[in-house]
Amino acid sequence: MSAFATATATTSAVAEAITRPLTRADRCDACGAAARVRVVLPTAGELLFCGHHARRHAPRLREIGAELVTDP
Repeated sequence: MSAFATATATTSAVAEAITRPLTRADRCDACGAAARVRVVLPTAGELLFCGHHARRHAPRLREIGAELVTDP
């Protein structure tokens, strides 16, 4: 896969993750509470966090280029 194809696939994954709303079934990856924030990692992975863990890890996540998306 070329670098362009990889970048395009990554951009598509980020766009999909941002537009897909969190549901009651989505749980915090750290503690199992209801997820409130989706973290889209620069490597095209994602994490779900409750508000507490999102606030706790936000500074480091932003340092590595992650995008934090709060569900309305």
